[in-house]
Amino acid sequence: MSRSEPSQWRAPSIDVSVRVRYAETDQMGVAYYANHLVWFEVARGALCRELGMPYGALERERGLFLPVVEARVRYLAPIRYDEELVVRASVVERRSRATRFTYAVTRDGALVAEGETLHMAVGPDGRPRSLPPDVASRLDGEKL
Repeated sequence: MSRSEPSQWRAPSIDVSVRVRYAETDQMGVAYYANHLVWFEVARGALCRELGMPYGALERERGLFLPVVEARVRYLAPIRYDEELVVRASVVERRSRATRFTYAVTRDGALVAEGETLHMAVGPDGRPRSLPPDVASRLDGEKL
């Protein structure tokens, strides 16, 4: 089910604090661009755990994998070593075989980056499959 009317639905979301490590910066002292995707993954993993469906358990126990099939990042301001960031991950769309997450990265309340990822549900053979009903319900924000 696609959720397109925000007034009728509150997207499941979580805020995660991340401190920029020295190893995550480039020679100019700015966070290397690809690390934003790593921070997105940290927040997305925390959201999945909060929803009662840790990635590892989905893979081991259910044979369900959620690879990224699209990713987008918009960089709004430089991020530097030792800055504390808050990364918000939210589920914004869930279809029968795919889920879209959005991300907002803030520093001291100011938006410094944003992005999204689209994940396809696949089985151990790598072929697309439908999300199990209980997983779909959790992604929809329903408590089971």
